[in-house]
Amino acid sequence: EKFGISYDFIDANDPESWKRKLKPTTRAIYVETISNPLMQVPDLESVVSFAKSHGLVSMIDNTFASPVNFRPSELGFDLSLHSATKYLNGHSDIVAGAVIGKSSLVEKVTHKLNHLGGSLDPHAAFLLHRGIKTLALRVKHHNESALQIARFLEKHPAVAKVNYPGLESHPNHERAQRLFDGFGGMMSFELHDGVEGAESFMRAALLPAVAPSLGGVETLVTRPATTSHSGLSGEDRRRLGISDGLIRLSVGIEATQDLMEDFRQALETRSNRTSSHRSRERVQVQE
Repeated sequence: EKFGISYDFIDANDPESWKRKLKPTTRAIYVETISNPLMQVPDLESVVSFAKSHGLVSMIDNTFASPVNFRPSELGFDLSLHSATKYLNGHSDIVAGAVIGKSSLVEKVTHKLNHLGGSLDPHAAFLLHRGIKTLALRVKHHNESALQIARFLEKHPAVAKVNYPGLESHPNHERAQRLFDGFGGMMSFELHDGVEGAESFMRAALLPAVAPSLGGVETLVTRPATTSHSGLSGEDRRRLGISDGLIRLSVGIEATQDLMEDFRQALETRSNRTSSHRSRERVQVQE
């Protein structure tokens, strides 16, 4: 609990369970447009309806989708939050955030900011303004490139599972198709050989940087178990469906074919290294 604020987690796809979490002090319901790192799409329409029927402020983190693909106010959300460091800026060179919504609520946030700090410096504001000018162009490319890469990965024999709402195999695909103008540049996937294969793939891939950020012009890969979700116990991660071998991919604006060729060679290199390593292990055992 910080600043006197407490919270309870909900299953964003189980509206029937939300009412059981309500308390006399409950003031808001907060969800992600696309969840990190499994790329699930919550029942957003039910979130808005539930908030209105119980007098709550509906808040949504729209970072992964961006305003190009989804505009929460059109669905009825009161506040939309962004890590502006990511897609809005798009160049991985500032740290910023944004709150968008009803003026009466945004004014309350501004009042708190004046007391707590966190206001953007002039140069960072300039860089963010520069980034927003190309937001629509960048996101369009992210959308198109990520969908092609997700389809490529899904068909590759080394890949066990791909989490991307643009794939027909995704459990929330129909919902995403109905609500979004595009599926974004974020995905995650697992290889059949788990952590060993994931680490080998990330070392072998030449184009992406291994880094925990996202939404920039450069492609990034990371393992959530060692970065964004490293604060959770292994048991908690497994309960949430986050395996230690899960790879999160933020697709940049490089040529799509170049990325797919790089991923293809990285998957093949990973396979060769794994086979070689296992062969050495067998030789050592025999000796």
